[in-house]
Amino acid sequence: MDQFSSTTVLPEPFSGARDDITEQFMIIWGQIKAPLIVPLLNIAVFLCLTMSAMLFIERVYMAVVISLIKLFGRKPDKRYKWEPLKDDLELGNSSYPMVLVQIPMYNEKEVYQLSIGAACGLSWPSDRIIVQVLDDSTDPIIKNMVEIECQRWASKGINIKYEIRDNRNGYKAGALKQGLKHSYVKQCDFVAIFDADFQPEPDFLWKTIPFLVHNPELALVQARWKFVNADECLMTRMQEMSLDYHFTVEQEVGSSTYAFFGFNGTAGVWRIAAIDEAGGWKDRTTVEDMDLAVRASLKGWKFLYLGSLEVKNELPSTFKAYRYQQHRWSCGPANLFRKMVVEIIRNEKVTLWKKVHVIYSFFFIRKIVAHIVTFVFYCVVLPATVLVPEVYIPKWGAIYIPSIITILNAVGTPRSLHLLVFWILFENVMSLHRTKATFIGLLEAGRVNEWIVTEKLGDAFKLKSALKAFKKPRFKIGERVHFLEVATGAYLFLCGCYDVVFGKNHYYICLYVQAIAFFIMGFGYIGTFVPS
Repeated sequence: MDQFSSTTVLPEPFSGARDDITEQFMIIWGQIKAPLIVPLLNIAVFLCLTMSAMLFIERVYMAVVISLIKLFGRKPDKRYKWEPLKDDLELGNSSYPMVLVQIPMYNEKEVYQLSIGAACGLSWPSDRIIVQVLDDSTDPIIKNMVEIECQRWASKGINIKYEIRDNRNGYKAGALKQGLKHSYVKQCDFVAIFDADFQPEPDFLWKTIPFLVHNPELALVQARWKFVNADECLMTRMQEMSLDYHFTVEQEVGSSTYAFFGFNGTAGVWRIAAIDEAGGWKDRTTVEDMDLAVRASLKGWKFLYLGSLEVKNELPSTFKAYRYQQHRWSCGPANLFRKMVVEIIRNEKVTLWKKVHVIYSFFFIRKIVAHIVTFVFYCVVLPATVLVPEVYIPKWGAIYIPSIITILNAVGTPRSLHLLVFWILFENVMSLHRTKATFIGLLEAGRVNEWIVTEKLGDAFKLKSALKAFKKPRFKIGERVHFLEVATGAYLFLCGCYDVVFGKNHYYICLYVQAIAFFIMGFGYIGTFVPS
């Protein structure tokens, strides 16, 4: 058989048109590459290497500090006075401070019994504690269920208040603010806050309140989160690795050095006087907890983190819930930074070093640079250098610094070190959403104040999982397929293909693996699937 020619497959006019388009594209690319693309990419590389170096220095600094803390044993009871509260024969229970326990919730059908039960089970003199359930539920059935649960505990002698609002203004911040306005709260000295999926141990107050009683300069005592569903799926294991570093290193270092860290919004006890002095809860961002913490710190209040005190809670196990949560956690801090940076600079009550720590380390590096450099450098700029080999990235910036940062991040969860590669791929994909959310927060764009409550499954998944094998998943394309991830995966895949043909550095191996990760998450094949 005669050898096929291009004209056999395509008519001559089409073949000629194809060759003309390719030739024109190559001519245009050649004309703009040297004068435009190369300089812009060089600038991008310089900026990314600078941010990588800043992040590297921050991580090494925290590694050194946390090592010194562990080495010299700077435990909380050595830095602050701690004595167990004792009975007073003359005063009786009135010698104990009055404690308010707030549980904000919104349509928490699967977990409301857990949090209410745990709060009502806290060990404390019964006439010196008030449990306040702040129910913003819009589902009348769920609202009725929560109210009945509160009545059930009230019948057992628990001082529990069921509070509702006729609107959801301010979301969680609005509910907490409204909760503090009730007349019975005026007699309270401290307020413990637990989200609807948090389950404190009975001795939680006995371990936290003494620090606040004996140290009047303390405004907040924050406990660590313990994840009850970390082993549910690979995605929850990845979250555990990221959050363990936050609690093991970031919170501990902030508490030990500057007596400042971001309040985690739950599993903490506040001095109500500190909340009032700081201006109360504000709903100007989606991180009302961090907002309050920064304002209280600027008033001179100190914070204490208790890493040894753990409170059980649930990680989001569906990809949809996790994406919404990460949007809020990334957009909110960036927006708060925009709103407060001038106020922090002008503050006269705190030292210069503390201002530098809050602005540079806490906000700029951890909440902005960390997100942007992860996505822009490793998922955009570095792959682009495959297409533009004239741009050079040194090995220390492309390999050594990222490797050290990754290892320092992973030490918080030793049991998951064998999952390190999966964690890197997962974090790179999530950096897409975090970067987008960071810019939305900085620019105060459309979704800046979007608040979607993180879905909790509780024990529901255990009951529904049996149906999983029998029910065919039904979903809308827009709900299951995430186009940004798919588009980024396609970009990385094309860069990998180009590197296979023309490259010399064998980047295509990493590019293909990362592209697969983007495709897997882009098509929704991660996390837990909950049957309808």
